[in-house]
Amino acid sequence: MQEREREQSLIFSVCNSLAPVTDSIGFSQVINPRLRELLNFDDLIVCTTDADEQQYSIFYQCSDTTTLQKSKIFYNTADGFFNCCTASADNIVFELSQMTKKQLPDYIQKAQLSGIRYVIGIPLPYKKKQPSIVFLLYKKPDGLSRQAARLLKGVATQLSITVLNVSLAQKWEVMETELEVLRSKPQEEKLAPKKQEITEDNFSGIIGRCSTIQKVFDLINRVAYSETNVLVMGETGTGKELIACAIHQNSPYRDKTMIKVNCAAIPAHLIESELFGHEKGSFTGATDRRIGKFELANNSTIFLDEIGELPLELQAKMLRVLQEREIERIGASSTIKINVRIIAATNRDLLTEVAEGRFRSDLYYRLNVYPIVIPSLRERMEDLPLLSNYFLTYHAAKTGKNVVKFSHKAMEGMAAYHWPGNVRELGNIIERSILYAKGDTIKEVHFPKTETNAQNSSEDEFYIMSLQDVEKDHILKVVKKCNGRISGPYGAAVLLGIPATTLISKMQKLGIKKMHLVR
Repeated sequence: MQEREREQSLIFSVCNSLAPVTDSIGFSQVINPRLRELLNFDDLIVCTTDADEQQYSIFYQCSDTTTLQKSKIFYNTADGFFNCCTASADNIVFELSQMTKKQLPDYIQKAQLSGIRYVIGIPLPYKKKQPSIVFLLYKKPDGLSRQAARLLKGVATQLSITVLNVSLAQKWEVMETELEVLRSKPQEEKLAPKKQEITEDNFSGIIGRCSTIQKVFDLINRVAYSETNVLVMGETGTGKELIACAIHQNSPYRDKTMIKVNCAAIPAHLIESELFGHEKGSFTGATDRRIGKFELANNSTIFLDEIGELPLELQAKMLRVLQEREIERIGASSTIKINVRIIAATNRDLLTEVAEGRFRSDLYYRLNVYPIVIPSLRERMEDLPLLSNYFLTYHAAKTGKNVVKFSHKAMEGMAAYHWPGNVRELGNIIERSILYAKGDTIKEVHFPKTETNAQNSSEDEFYIMSLQDVEKDHILKVVKKCNGRISGPYGAAVLLGIPATTLISKMQKLGIKKMHLVR
């Protein structure tokens, strides 16, 4: 009686541990070592069938704890091994030495090589379809005692329920990820045509007919249908995001959402979570699991704007994504394989950033597989009338004003302006001028005021310095820019184009000391 009470207590304890389990980690923690201690097995495999009961796969294996995260390998249920167990009401004992290789599935053959000699197949209770089988693997024939058989029979029902709960939780997680992708897709992008009209003056929403912009269109055409990473470079306001959209819209991923990330707009302490996601409880404030942008962009395109703003510590993780094509959520114990086409953009000179130690050279060369440099508006002034009329039509319709043309004076003013903000500034200035316009003509374009007095005064000022002072001042500025570093690939000597020993000698001769280098 005492022995039976002890067994019932053990069964109740294991069932209580199994009942709340809904994920792979919790399942593994109960099966191994709790169930191993009761049944004294060398390995345990749980197999489940698909909805049609024509195939089955390994749901869990003690000796391979990553089984629950792996993509499934399916086997035929009528393989002479699995169906022997489903057809029997009792446990089936397989002595592997008495069976041919053809009678054994590959996962049992692999176990046999590790010393397994006996396999016991135990059907788990089920009401409807999709039966599950537990295989207990032993190296010695006396492994499964009568007591262990009774214990397994006692926990079998709860084990079957837990397997079903974990399976449903995994399916729900996949559905939740797909739902988050749909939620992140802007409504206007859902309703937009999959591929924008391309004319002589309009390439997927990019306006221009000058030779410099036509070269960019040609570069887009050449790379769009490949999976090559692209680095888009250009001044602020030149339309780097439009270039990325054009590449995506003409790629095999055009039916999927392009995920956009502005690396400069996300706080440094949140950007890792934003890009790669995090698990619930992985850090203070992580109250729910978050799917990262890279995971959302799987089998599609991710646009990383202002990539030059990415913190150095995160650049190493970005390099791993590019090399290994896998990510790891913060707080997760496993990696996730992804297939993502990366388009990065920057208005910085990344080579200078590399030379000054603010951007990793290995990441730069990984990103710079196919560079596209966008010309500034100053370099394509022959497109100014075309762009101006496009923005006039667009903003007049948006503001509801009947403004249809520019005066000759207005066009001359725009042609003479230097456009530091490029095409974006042109659109904003035309929108402002439409609001100020009286009648159907923009007679005057309202440019931003510039501070000319400060510029004039700086040009008039001139200080006489000796050549020695000029040299000392220049060396100080360069060394400070390099944070006091003299030698090495990012040192001041490289920027000045002289040996480090020569620079040190000059600094000593000019009286430059460490205290002078403190900012």
